[in-house]
Amino acid sequence: MNLCCTTLSSVTVLVSFTIVSAVGCSRSAENYDHTNGERIVGGVPVDIRDYPYQVSLRRERHFCGGSIIDSQWILTAAHCTRTINARNLWIHVGSSHVNDGGESVRVRRILHHPKQNSWSDYDFSLLHLDQPLNLSESVQPIPLRKPSASEPTGELSDGTLCKVSGWGNTHNPDESALVLRAATVPLTNHQRCSEVYEGIGSVTESMICAGYDEGGKDSCQGDSGGPLVCDGQLTGVVSWGKGCAEPGYPGVYAKVSTAYDWIEQTVHTALASTERPNVEAF
Repeated sequence: MNLCCTTLSSVTVLVSFTIVSAVGCSRSAENYDHTNGERIVGGVPVDIRDYPYQVSLRRERHFCGGSIIDSQWILTAAHCTRTINARNLWIHVGSSHVNDGGESVRVRRILHHPKQNSWSDYDFSLLHLDQPLNLSESVQPIPLRKPSASEPTGELSDGTLCKVSGWGNTHNPDESALVLRAATVPLTNHQRCSEVYEGIGSVTESMICAGYDEGGKDSCQGDSGGPLVCDGQLTGVVSWGKGCAEPGYPGVYAKVSTAYDWIEQTVHTALASTERPNVEAF
């Protein structure tokens, strides 16, 4: 994303507990303060059984979201994991409560999309788990949205209603951030989204936007790396935006269809290597 040097801009990289202000130009995601802020708004409490793909990324506590795409693979945002050693990272699944119940599994390795950069283009990373998840009604992978012959970039109609979910903080002190919450947001026209963010950030072809013109609900409900689900398919990964739920500024997501081939190749290559039988040469 390119920041205009003459504009005072508030650009949020949507990590849990985070609001980040960017002043001036050329401030990368690595320079942001990931410690302060409470800008998660909207949404309602939901049951994990309705969102069984939802993941909490943890070090000492929850800090980002993610999605189960295979029993041993999680898809999240690259800016969540760019500076983290896999040995210090766990994922938690299977519970609506971020600190209770469910299952925790250590991450074996972190793989970033080869085209990702500090301005959130191709904001994807894959987490290879140390052991497979125990799949159940509360723990299930979600299908990925992929390109097709008629929709090579995986585009959906403007206004398509999608779900975002996560454990991010809220404006309302009566709303607990400890319980999984979700909100419905409509997809926004890509060209219009790019125009409203002109001078603030670049909305590239690897991104998709969603939110209401009047604000009030936004992707901030799903922490960074969390899922945007449209028609039962993982369509976006929570990435960035201006403030949170501000009128006229939709949330910006990494568009899953643009990374589909990389995801499939990475996962299938890993599966093939683990399933390949050992052969002794005599």
